[in-house]
Amino acid sequence: MNIRLVKATSRGIAALLVASGLTITPALAIEDNLHFSGTLTSAPCGLDPLTTDLSVDFDMIMEPDLYAYARTKGVPFTITLTDCDLSIASKASITFKGTESTELPGLLAVTGEAAGIAIGVETEDGIAVPFNKPTPEHVLNSGDNTFTLMAYIQGEPTHLRQETITPGNFTAVSTFMLAYP
Repeated sequence: MNIRLVKATSRGIAALLVASGLTITPALAIEDNLHFSGTLTSAPCGLDPLTTDLSVDFDMIMEPDLYAYARTKGVPFTITLTDCDLSIASKASITFKGTESTELPGLLAVTGEAAGIAIGVETEDGIAVPFNKPTPEHVLNSGDNTFTLMAYIQGEPTHLRQETITPGNFTAVSTFMLAYP
């Protein structure tokens, strides 16, 4: 009984296609019509194993200090490139990827009990390094190159104004990517 129903349905679909003027054409295959190419190069620099998995500990942050100063002092961290070969690349830039704070774009959102804060990164000279945007190109030296950056906590403006920062533990994760323009 099921077989007859399938045959009838198949005939009905074929009749419908013919009646509507639609036809089924066989697929066309052309050989060798997709080509790939590229250049495989060596990495211009290695990454010091001590800087492949970084942790920045802000230790204890006092909530009143955020209301008084809006942010903390920077905590240094370094990224070290090793054995840089200038014949391959002479410049590098770093991009820190992560979920940005909705109230402070360019700063990293935190998760956990604490609320009303975000994490910022800046150079030793105090120049902001926004998340999800490459840093300006750094001229490399032959051999090892160390980039020292500062991480800080900043209160979000609404929470600072209303004094509604929520104390508690927090974490955030970012991935840094190196580019050699």
